[in-house]
Amino acid sequence: METGKIVVQKEKTSSTLKTPTLWKQTFKRLKKNKLATISLVLLIIMFLLSFIGPYFSPYLLDRTNTAEINQPPSTTHWFGTDTYGRDVLTRLMMAGQISLTIGLASMFLSIIIGSLLGAVSGFYRGIADMVIMRVADILMSIPGLPLLLIMGAILSEWKVPAEYRLYIIMIMLSFVGWPGLARLVRGQILTLKEQPFMMATEVLGLSDKRKILHHLIPNTVPLLLVVATLNVAGSILSESALSFLGLGVVPPTPSWGNMMDAANNFMDFRKRPWLWIPPGTAIFLTVVSINLLGDGLRDALDPKMRR
Repeated sequence: METGKIVVQKEKTSSTLKTPTLWKQTFKRLKKNKLATISLVLLIIMFLLSFIGPYFSPYLLDRTNTAEINQPPSTTHWFGTDTYGRDVLTRLMMAGQISLTIGLASMFLSIIIGSLLGAVSGFYRGIADMVIMRVADILMSIPGLPLLLIMGAILSEWKVPAEYRLYIIMIMLSFVGWPGLARLVRGQILTLKEQPFMMATEVLGLSDKRKILHHLIPNTVPLLLVVATLNVAGSILSESALSFLGLGVVPPTPSWGNMMDAANNFMDFRKRPWLWIPPGTAIFLTVVSINLLGDGLRDALDPKMRR
């Protein structure tokens, strides 16, 4: 009986001494950061409004109404109507869906490309490292926005249909975003290669593919998570700039950038602020929230970097 009690006590003490996982520790630290928590709540609200809100709107996205052109905010149209009589709030929510989708999709593409190329470069070194890093250096030496403007102008010159431009912009943004990520992942891989667990993989005789995909890249996830949040903000800003200049998402497909471009004359800017203030505010809140959340994640995942 005594031995049984000792075993039970040992199990209890071992269960109480269990250390929480990395993600639980991260979430605990993140909750202590008030700015990051508020930013996370704002982003959740923005996502719900963008992806669920349009289904509760009584107005159709592209239905024009000449009797309600340029109406100020009212109880019927909370954010007013545009120059075609369309409800601004409905278009704002649909535009958020487009802008957030572009930001997330380009972020995932750049992470996939950057992490794989960075891992290959850091793991194999030699010719592979030289070729990948020199290509990354060339792309990083070219300013991102002018390069995007040139690509957008080419798309406009070739008269690419509006339904395909969305996907091409995602590819363009990921093409600009992967070099910096690849360099960061390469540095992490060079450090991880010297760790004891990688020596154990050599003893076990694991293939290079398994070492990279199952052991090296998963250990760079905290870094990728922080960079991903910042990349989303950068992609949303770049898409908004392109659309504002008429080189990104083109009407009638709404985005926050081309909604601001709709108020492109002095009369609209001065007399109809409801045309450009809502999309501008949405861009500002989303980008600031993402940056603050990324800052909070960085502090939570790496306590040494706390402010």
